[in-house]
Amino acid sequence: MPASVLLVDDERFARTVYSDYLRGAGCDVQVAEDMDAALSALRRRRFDVLLTDVILPGADGLELLSQAKQLDPGMEALVITALDRVDTAVRAMKSGASDYLVKPVTPEALHLAVQRCLSTRALLAENKALRSHVRLFETCQRLAATLDREKLVSMGLAAVVGELGGSAGALVERAAGGMVVTALLGLDPDHGEELRAAADAAWPGLRVPRQVGLPRGGHAFLLPVLDGTRLLGAAVVPSSAEPEAEGVRSAEFVCSHLGLGLRTLGHLRQVESLAYLDDLTRLYNTRFLDVVLDREIKSGRPFTVLFLDLDHFKSVNDQHGHLAGSQLLVEVGRVLRSCVRDDDVVVRYGGDEFVAVLVGIDSGGALKVAERIRRSIEDHPFLSGEGGDAPRAHVTASIGLASVPEHAAERGPLLDLADRAMYRGKRSTRNVVYMASRDLPPAPAREV
Repeated sequence: MPASVLLVDDERFARTVYSDYLRGAGCDVQVAEDMDAALSALRRRRFDVLLTDVILPGADGLELLSQAKQLDPGMEALVITALDRVDTAVRAMKSGASDYLVKPVTPEALHLAVQRCLSTRALLAENKALRSHVRLFETCQRLAATLDREKLVSMGLAAVVGELGGSAGALVERAAGGMVVTALLGLDPDHGEELRAAADAAWPGLRVPRQVGLPRGGHAFLLPVLDGTRLLGAAVVPSSAEPEAEGVRSAEFVCSHLGLGLRTLGHLRQVESLAYLDDLTRLYNTRFLDVVLDREIKSGRPFTVLFLDLDHFKSVNDQHGHLAGSQLLVEVGRVLRSCVRDDDVVVRYGGDEFVAVLVGIDSGGALKVAERIRRSIEDHPFLSGEGGDAPRAHVTASIGLASVPEHAAERGPLLDLADRAMYRGKRSTRNVVYMASRDLPPAPAREV
């Protein structure tokens, strides 16, 4: 495509001569005789180079240069004048001119000056593209290395929206219960739900970016987030027109790294789940108990810890053997899971001790849950699922409970108070639930 030049001069002879020079050099030249005509042309289209006389009818060519730079900061400019004065040259350069030529100007000098402007423009565009690519690469590196899921999805969505030139969007992912919005940018939940519905409708065949209609009117641009060939989700960006191809390519690059980051987090969760699970019961272990207690304390909402110990568990091992005892512990874990909600956390604390973290429940509600657990263990026919002649075992449990913020505000004191309450039951009737209080004696030291 030929370079576009806007030539502004009030002298017809100069306009004719200079435009002929430039057209002969292969440029696309448009002429204007004053500042108003030049500004009108600049508002209608973009030019690579502005070539203007300093003195124009009723105006200053340098004022035109200043206004032209406001309309298109990337446009190069040349100033031509008969005034061979240094102060005029300085003013021209301060106004954004790339070069300054004094009349009369030869075709060779004019052509050379225009070529220098075009070379500078091309170099600046190349540097801008390089900076953009470096920025995009650095963003994608951060995405691939981020281990905080919330940060990953919000940063990835913002990058996709930015590459498409938008201001809002949503990240939609496939979950067990269907499509869910996992990140929103510049939208309220209702608009997020509209974008989710659009992604859901396009989901079966979503493998390449495409524009779709929205249920309530308007359009959105969808970009798939893939883990190899597996579709993890989609970035949905409202748009009135289809984005530019370069922006789409950059957004696809971001989505590929977002998919990589989500895959990495998925693998990390799998590894963490193994590190946080008890080998025997497949309940959580004490490492995860520390994590969940710190999380709930930080959340500021009330929750309760149940500390449970099986009564006379040693007699089960003595009577039926340690393998049967281990099987009974597995069954106790199943009973505990059946008595609490999916959001609650059940932990094997060690040996025949278990801890349940009841999220969002105060001591009053926790007493009912603890009593349900106590009765369920008391009524359960343990070791009866191995065959008709298999031995049966009957066990009970003593349970202590302590709540945040009622009894404690920190992890250590909370567990200690629940442990003390549980041992109060062990010292009394057993098969009982006790609530924490400050006057309870300390629990005995556990055997190592």
